[in-house]
Amino acid sequence: MKKLLTLVVTLFFTAAAPLLAENSAQTTIDANQTGNIIVHIKDLRNLNGMLGASLYASKKGFPDTPECSYATLIKKITCNEDTFIFENVPFGTYAIGVLHDENSNGKMDKNFIGMPREGCGISTNPKIGMGGPKFNNSVFTLNAKKLELTIDVKYLFKST
Repeated sequence: MKKLLTLVVTLFFTAAAPLLAENSAQTTIDANQTGNIIVHIKDLRNLNGMLGASLYASKKGFPDTPECSYATLIKKITCNEDTFIFENVPFGTYAIGVLHDENSNGKMDKNFIGMPREGCGISTNPKIGMGGPKFNNSVFTLNAKKLELTIDVKYLFKST
């Protein structure tokens, strides 16, 4: 009985090995299937604080929870327009959220009803209604070696 069990287990893993290898090969990133996303950011109202851009591969956390993003880039603001480059991103569908963190506290400040008190922008520059931007209205597809986007930063209130 023990020999039969050993034979069954051996046959199972021998038959499954190619399938397991094929699955693990799919998790590696093919350099021919990646590109750079160049994000031009415009209309910053001042040089205060930090500028951040988060790249989201799903609606989870979009647009203002960078901990849920695929990648986040942050820099000190030096002029009223700037550029971020997300490099070697796998081809797919994404959305970007941008924050002008004027007080450098590392988060989007909001008023008592949840509206942003600092500048923000969204890929595709959709019209924002009640409830904020939606992932599905903000997505774009990366399917080439280079994709360039321009995001306009919007401010709902006067300087903080």
